Amino acid sequence: MNILVPNLGSTSLKYQLLEMPSETMLARGRLERVTDYREAIRRIDAGGAPIDVVAFKAVLAGPEYRGTFVIDDGVMEALERFLPAAPAHNAIYLTGIRAFQEALPDAVRVAAFETEFHATMPDFAAHYGVPAEWRAEGIRRYGFHGASHEFVSYRVPEILGAPRETMRLVSCHLGGSSSICAIQGACSIDTTMGFSPQSGLENATRHGELDAFAALYMMERRGWSIEEVRRQLASTGGLAGLSGIAGGDVRDIEAAARDGNPDAALALDVFVYQVKKTIGAYAAAMGGLDAIAFTGGIGENASGLRSAACSGLEFLGVRLDETRNASGAGDRVISCPDSPVRVVALTTDEELVVARRAYRCVARS
Repeated sequence: MNILVPNLGSTSLKYQLLEMPSETMLARGRLERVTDYREAIRRIDAGGAPIDVVAFKAVLAGPEYRGTFVIDDGVMEALERFLPAAPAHNAIYLTGIRAFQEALPDAVRVAAFETEFHATMPDFAAHYGVPAEWRAEGIRRYGFHGASHEFVSYRVPEILGAPRETMRLVSCHLGGSSSICAIQGACSIDTTMGFSPQSGLENATRHGELDAFAALYMMERRGWSIEEVRRQLASTGGLAGLSGIAGGDVRDIEAAARDGNPDAALALDVFVYQVKKTIGAYAAAMGGLDAIAFTGGIGENASGLRSAACSGLEFLGVRLDETRNASGAGDRVISCPDSPVRVVALTTDEELVVARRAYRCVARS
């Protein structure tokens, strides 16, 4: 079964074509400056291999769709319903799904939702203190980056030669979009993102945790519409808002901080503090800690941020090897050999997880 996994961005389309269940890579590519998905799909180079399934790393469709599903009218309606909660993500996937349906009408289309891995969170970790009618509308903590955190839950025990079923692991997916997950017994028990991807850690241009009344206050003070507040918090908030550097790219912020920009330094300090306190909180939630994993564009590549995030966690048994942390590449252990808590830097593979889910879904349907 050949499964195409497209990763849809606002102006890009990355893809992998895998033969399953062998997990053999048949083709991969990246298309930039995408303005029309239908045109971009025609440029996908599958190397002559047939495409049996198109599997999407879908984001949010509410409580009924925290899993992997063959796409039907119900899935599309749910994606539309939760569009206001994840406007950028759901809009892209609604457009992409329809485009692939037109371009590859014989291929089975599957949605592997980011919320699936977090469906194991206990109710006391997943529910907000909101009225019952809010909860009836699906207001709860869903969590995202599920494919990445699931991959980490498999890969880190392999790297460490430790049993997955008993490992207490904090997975730090840090990039333009960031979240942290507490993984115990191979299951997500808590995560920083909540009802929407617009929560938790600071992201590049999206704010993290925010008192809801702050938004209401600013709307009343400035007469801003819902659309204007959504635009600001999604495109000019987060690390970009703190640093004043458009785009919120950590590499640009680090460079500005080195040049003496105090706002850039503050943005980095805020981000590191959020990561560090979350690791400590999740160690408490799991009754201890065996490993910390850093992945994503920042987590994998920003050695300075990894060092800063681990500094001060020695009381938990975290002992980072600064030489290993600052050098090397690929999947590797960056903690000291005698560190009670092992620290790992690794490359995630969300597309592989999506392909595995899609194969299981289609095989049983």
